[in-house]
Amino acid sequence: MAARSGRGLLLLTAVLLGFLQASSTFEVREEDKVCILANFSVEFTVDYETKSQIQNASIVFPDNATVLNSSSCGGKEKDPVLAIGFGKGYSLSLDFEKTKGSYRVKNLTFRYNMSDNDFFPGSTVKGIQEATSDPDMIAVLNTTYTCVHSHRIKFANVTGLFQNVTIEAFLASNTFSHNHTFCKEDQTPTTAAAPTTSHVPATTSHAPPTPSKKPDKGQYNVTGQYGICLLASMGLQLNVTYGTKSKTKSDVLVNVPSNAPHTGTCDNTSVTLNLFLGSDNLTFHFVQNASIEKYFLHGIDMNITLPSEAEEMRYNVTNNSLSELKATVGRSFKCVAEETIWVSDKASLNVFDVQIQAFKFEGDKFGAVEECQLDENNMLIPIIVGAALAGLVLIVLIAYLIGRKRSHAGYQTI
Repeated sequence: MAARSGRGLLLLTAVLLGFLQASSTFEVREEDKVCILANFSVEFTVDYETKSQIQNASIVFPDNATVLNSSSCGGKEKDPVLAIGFGKGYSLSLDFEKTKGSYRVKNLTFRYNMSDNDFFPGSTVKGIQEATSDPDMIAVLNTTYTCVHSHRIKFANVTGLFQNVTIEAFLASNTFSHNHTFCKEDQTPTTAAAPTTSHVPATTSHAPPTPSKKPDKGQYNVTGQYGICLLASMGLQLNVTYGTKSKTKSDVLVNVPSNAPHTGTCDNTSVTLNLFLGSDNLTFHFVQNASIEKYFLHGIDMNITLPSEAEEMRYNVTNNSLSELKATVGRSFKCVAEETIWVSDKASLNVFDVQIQAFKFEGDKFGAVEECQLDENNMLIPIIVGAALAGLVLIVLIAYLIGRKRSHAGYQTI
């Protein structure tokens, strides 16, 4: 039985033909086992004929699309299928197959209704039409296929533009893997490096830029089936110590761009935020303890490219034993001071001017603030200094009054 697990309303950074696309999360589940998870946005452009000319229709994948009952986890003679329907007879099907050590989407089929005058006014062809193509989506088993950049798929007279794609089939657990297989578009070197990015393609020998200042604050959010489940405003900086080919130690700092693409998932017990820095990625895992009504950062996954002088070109680390950024459910954690979260003995995450909240919200805004200990200490120091100065002034004033009284007493008539 297929079920829709949630829907995201994250706005993508790219706008095509005047539409803002919504990214949605879908799942295929049989009994208690999830076999397919997918999160993506897509826009289809269909060329069609009218009596006078060739027209094109632009169909944006809506956020209210639903998983169809034709979805399946497959079996011995049947491959897993994710089928999603929307509108007046529109659907998208992804057929998966597993090979030795990998899986792929072997067929992607888009069905569209040319009798729908809202999209195809004046069309000379009517009824449900079908377009099928090999989307070139392949990943290592037990990794999430990830493609932040635009991935264009051509089916005869139809073009599909996919963005912010995270897909995984044949799941080892009921959630996305912490490891990723990146699409070709995410691995391609850029010809001109923007000053705000820290992307270093794995195919180049250039080192990540060394930040000269603290990172700019990014604004992040994750939306699930019942609305928003994470809000975050923070500056992020990765710090990794690595071994060089010359057998020395060196450090690299990477500022996370404030406009880094992001996706996420959430349920009643966990929230995940994925940030993408070109071929690099950073993932946060939040959990909540219902018995004490607290939520906190439980895990971090870090996957970054190192400079060419490093012995290993990539550094991957996971820590799922953290208890950071903790606050009461329904409230937001806030810390103006810089916080350092150690992911391993070689890697840390520096967090600047953070305000974050997970799970429970009243509306779509941060709840009441719970200050971090560092901020409370920073506020306490001026109070202590001020109190000490006030005490010193009071002592000087009392000494002055006593001295003046004694001075007047020396002139009394004997």
